Amino acid sequence: MEGGKVLVIANETLAGRQLLDELESRKPAEILVVAPALNSRLHHLFADVDAARAAAEQRLTASMEALRSRRLEARGAVGDSDPVQAIADALAEFPADEIVISTHPPARSNWLERGEVERAKERFDLPISHVVVDLERERAAPGG
Repeated sequence: MEGGKVLVIANETLAGRQLLDELESRKPAEILVVAPALNSRLHHLFADVDAARAAAEQRLTASMEALRSRRLEARGAVGDSDPVQAIADALAEFPADEIVISTHPPARSNWLERGEVERAKERFDLPISHVVVDLERERAAPGG
């Protein structure tokens, strides 16, 4: 959606080439990138979220640099560990026109295995695009 407001939710795929290409092709006016602070159940039980937040912040920093290298301006935020809840929280402050969810390929994606994209489509009345980022293929490609 050219000129619109795009909410991006992604974990490890934040700086993936396929996601960057998708955003660049849309030419959005505003982008908010949300990286869920993913945590293990054990750490979550003991409220040990510092490491998860720090890792999410690192992913966001890499994503912001990658977006700037494509001349795309964006804001970033660390979100809830549940990607659908992270979307809901972000939409409360960022009235997006559409949502882009980025995942690993099906064989390696916990989010796809748990049906997170479908959950988001059921919950939110916005266009939702799913972008698959294959980081292993990107690293193996020339110049990757």
